Amino acid sequence: MKKNKYKILVLADLKKSTSTTLKSTISLAKMIDAEVDFFYVKSASDVVERDNQLSAIRTINHDYTATNKKIKEIIQAVSENHQININYSFAFGNIKHEIGNYIKEKQPDIIVLGKKKNNLINLGGDKIIQFVLKQFNGTILIADAHNTLEPNEKLSLGVLNNIETMLNSTFAEDLMAHTQEPIKSFKILEKSKVLNKANFSTNINTIEYVFEENDNAIDNLSNYISKNNINLLCVDRLKNDSKNKSKETIHDVKSIIKKLNVSLLLTAKQNYSL
Repeated sequence: MKKNKYKILVLADLKKSTSTTLKSTISLAKMIDAEVDFFYVKSASDVVERDNQLSAIRTINHDYTATNKKIKEIIQAVSENHQININYSFAFGNIKHEIGNYIKEKQPDIIVLGKKKNNLINLGGDKIIQFVLKQFNGTILIADAHNTLEPNEKLSLGVLNNIETMLNSTFAEDLMAHTQEPIKSFKILEKSKVLNKANFSTNINTIEYVFEENDNAIDNLSNYISKNNINLLCVDRLKNDSKNKSKETIHDVKSIIKKLNVSLLLTAKQNYSL
């Protein structure tokens, strides 16, 4: 049992999709009883374009005030609507450097990032999702802008390839308490291992769908996710280690993020626990 509240860190830009990202974050936070921090970084080169020092200082001060006001408006609208406190901060500087330092300082349990349809969201031109995947070993929620997790509503949960990993996470019990049954378990296997029909799990209330490993596997998975109205898919984030590699095919996470129009919960890496 975790003594302190889980810590969720939201990394987002200030685009229209930020509100939906926060809504999905709040939904997860209420399920697992977590506190939420919001962090935004603006590239220093986008703030200061003049060589004159006095002009640069004035520009920074003006942009600081404007940025603070905009974040506050976004946070307050979502926070008041769902009765949850969201702490926020922002910085000007090198985006990856600032985010990396913030993660080290705050040590979040879960990081939330937004994703637009078929596009890894960019902050200042940098692919922050890919950066966070490399830097952070904990759980990551990729919140889809068009398939929002609704606060106080039960999840329609799907799991890709390894349901045991998801169930062994420290907040699995809380998550399961807010999940519709049965859970949909999806597996992508080599042709010789494919079953021709769905199987019912004997351990938990689960329906299993098995797909043949081929070029259309992810597209087929996407269709089933849509048909089953899945709004959160748990993906086992394994290390690229041949000793630990499952016989089941573990697809490239980047490809899954790009092709599936659903919010994704990427599990913590195997050697990391909350």
